[in-house]
Amino acid sequence: MSFALIDGNNFYVSCERVFQPRLEERPVVVLSNNDGCVVARSAEVKALGIAMGTPWFQIRDLAEAHGIVALSSNYALYADMSNRMMSLLASFSPLQEVYSIDECFLDLHGVAAEDRLALGARMRRVIRQYLGLPVCVGMAPTKTLAKLANHLAKKRPGYQGVCDWARIAAAEQDALLAELPVQEVWGVGGQSAAALGKMGIHTVQDLRLADPAWIHSRFNVVLERTVRELRGESCIALETLAPPRQEIQCSRSFGQSVTTERGLAEALTLYTTRAAQKLRRQRQVCGAVRVMIRTSPFQQRPPPYCGSITVPLREASNDTLVLIQVALRGLRRVFRPGLSYAKAGVLLVDLGPEGVIQGDLFAMADAEDQAGRERRRQLMETLDRIHGRYGSGSINPGTAGLRADREWGMRRGNRSPAYTTRWAEIPQVLA
Repeated sequence: MSFALIDGNNFYVSCERVFQPRLEERPVVVLSNNDGCVVARSAEVKALGIAMGTPWFQIRDLAEAHGIVALSSNYALYADMSNRMMSLLASFSPLQEVYSIDECFLDLHGVAAEDRLALGARMRRVIRQYLGLPVCVGMAPTKTLAKLANHLAKKRPGYQGVCDWARIAAAEQDALLAELPVQEVWGVGGQSAAALGKMGIHTVQDLRLADPAWIHSRFNVVLERTVRELRGESCIALETLAPPRQEIQCSRSFGQSVTTERGLAEALTLYTTRAAQKLRRQRQVCGAVRVMIRTSPFQQRPPPYCGSITVPLREASNDTLVLIQVALRGLRRVFRPGLSYAKAGVLLVDLGPEGVIQGDLFAMADAEDQAGRERRRQLMETLDRIHGRYGSGSINPGTAGLRADREWGMRRGNRSPAYTTRWAEIPQVLA
């Protein structure tokens, strides 16, 4: 058994650099929604000690002093580049698990041990040649060790971007793991690391040497599996099919305060539309919609307000128009006039496969009703095809309002063009 973990280096920044070569070797950050916090950093920014999640306003002076380029998030670009990268990597193995937007696992079963380093180097070369993205590759007999091998491939230039854990001598493995803090282990968060530290387990090697049964008794079976994986026993299989979500959420902070019910209704219409698209993509329906609106938690007068309500559907559905009606019904019940709202969102809950969740026992499913359902199903399919071809938001219900009139739009003052998803913004190359 052998796995490879391929991870994009500083992925958001690298996507921006593909189309803006002037950003190479310059300090670059990508900011979150409304240009709030740092969500991606180039190596040059990391060297300045700027942490992930740092609010942008706190580092403006530092950014000016060091010439840091700040870009608004361009998620359409990042998602499209991710899809292209994963498609290329899928050609290297019949079994692939897309773990995140910039990471995937591959099953290397059948690849000879002496060929793995060359295969990893070829992966890096193909991704760089076809997409311009830098990646690193970690290989190991377990997924947990593959994550650690990838970490070494990134941090230690001697590996040249590819680390095969199985080719490292046992004594050197022990020394490497003794240098790494235990929180570098995949799945060990801050609280677990603190609890382990109290028990004298500070490094990855300490955790590797711990008795799995003892770890199970003190923590849980998940951490026990992690210990076994560190010892080379594969306990975590590839998930080639993503499990269906238990909930689907879509929420955003506003670019400026929203004071009207109409403005909130426009935002919730768009959020519900996007959530419904994801729901249909999973071939699921939902039984209830949770609506949330809130003012800024930092305001003092009037006191912060957070209104939320869960509205059950009479019959489980994934119809965008039905879900919007339910969401707006919930908004009417939680909206308070005279307040300045900073954020809104919808959460689709009580999810289940299409056709499984029990509907209204008293509904009469006559021929006319069935025909209407079929027309609505075809309408949803048409909407999904339009969004798939022209991009999300290319067509929306009327309650979403006109884009130019929206008072709540996000601040994205320095967003790069949609280089790969909009014809009008495709880069032009002049000979």
